[in-house]
Amino acid sequence: MRHANRGRKFSRTSSHRKALFRNLAAALITHEQIVTTLPKAKDLRPIAERLVTLGKRGDLHARRQAISYIGDAEIVEKLFSVLAKRYEARNGGYIRIMKYGFRKGDSAPRAVIEFVDRDISAKGKVDHDRLAAEEAAQAAAA
Repeated sequence: MRHANRGRKFSRTSSHRKALFRNLAAALITHEQIVTTLPKAKDLRPIAERLVTLGKRGDLHARRQAISYIGDAEIVEKLFSVLAKRYEARNGGYIRIMKYGFRKGDSAPRAVIEFVDRDISAKGKVDHDRLAAEEAAQAAAA
């Protein structure tokens, strides 16, 4: 019997599942919108909302808890500075999940998971800034 065993296993070990959700949470905070499978999105929602609640708390212990989960101080800085201020008046419900059709290869149901009132320009901005910095470095070296 599966009493008190919440969540899906996703055919992964517990460490792999933990890493999966850490990476998905980091990507969601960075880009504010990601596309994944529907079951992963449904399991990611409480994790991401808990992280936003830590950001809203804003104290040192909450920051350390968020860094220990995500592992990247820059992403946690965005969580505590940008997202916490955006949702300070909202009591939960920071994440929206919308169905997005089916994946071509295996017909798995896909979903878009995004922050409510998200910043449209945040999606892909980190990648764009990184490429611009690399191009500037190559131009300076040449």
